[in-house]
Amino acid sequence: MVQLTARTRNLTVFTVVCGALAILSAPWALAQPVLNAVFKPLATLGVIAYAWDRGRDCPVQRRWVLIGLFLSLVGDIALLWPQQGFLPGLVSFLLAHAAYVVAFTRDHRLAARVLPFAAYALVAGGIFSLLWPHVPVQMRGPVGGYVVFLAAMAAQAAVLWLAGAPRGAVLALGGALFVCSDGLLATDKFATTLPLASLWILASYWAAQWCIASWLSPEGAPIRLAPVR
Repeated sequence: MVQLTARTRNLTVFTVVCGALAILSAPWALAQPVLNAVFKPLATLGVIAYAWDRGRDCPVQRRWVLIGLFLSLVGDIALLWPQQGFLPGLVSFLLAHAAYVVAFTRDHRLAARVLPFAAYALVAGGIFSLLWPHVPVQMRGPVGGYVVFLAAMAAQAAVLWLAGAPRGAVLALGGALFVCSDGLLATDKFATTLPLASLWILASYWAAQWCIASWLSPEGAPIRLAPVR
């Protein structure tokens, strides 16, 4: 059984509580937007704090994961303004996925296994084709570019899992959860209003980020990835 340190337990509780308050700020719950403005960034800061002391033995991977998390924080803040902040938030998260891809390709080259990329190409293509008629013309390019980076991040995470990388399963889960979260977000924004949207979107989003942070080795436990293939 994995023994959690007091710091990890405290950060887990902090992140869950902040995330829950951000989710409950929605109109279907407490209808208090100020809770979202305060606690949504704080929940992501909780994930960043959790990742901060991990991966010290693999500084390059750690650096790029932290860059991705900080860019995600920027995106979270931008999306507090759903209209004006959507494009800046989209770009921030696109760059976050690019940073994650850099982290995930330090020991295994991009698309070292074809199957995950083929699978995520089908998933992303299917989602995007369903949403295409609903996406404003001026947003189709940015949204399409974002989908490419998101799918590449999730697919490369699955590559590490299939290659037997330590904590590869939790990383692959994080990638899959990110695709689910963003798919739900895009559906809610462009196609149809989802019931309890903030619950499903934000819960899967923070779970995804926590999984990605958990890929970094705990302090004193070096990552020993398989050779590049």
